[in-house]
Amino acid sequence: MARTSNIFARVEPGIKEQAEEVLDQLGIPMSNAIGMFLRQVVLQRGIPFEMKLPASAPIAMGSLSKEQFDSEINKGLSDIKAGKVHTADFIEEEMKSDFGV
Repeated sequence: MARTSNIFARVEPGIKEQAEEVLDQLGIPMSNAIGMFLRQVVLQRGIPFEMKLPASAPIAMGSLSKEQFDSEINKGLSDIKAGKVHTADFIEEEMKSDFGV
């Protein structure tokens, strides 16, 4: 067996639990998954997935003309009329399930 070295990392408990569930379903121990990640870092000579900022930033209200502002408000009203809305409780539950918040 090859020599090994220990790594100690602090991870949010919810993220760790979610990752363990996925890895258990794949039949991969956490230590093997971390080793796979580190091998990819070496092979790729960087993080093995894309990391970038979102393409669009939130719109600053003060930077809009009256026409642009009215257009954005009308888009929101159209979404409401079309039923494209969620309650704050729904969003909170989604955040908890997606991010372990």
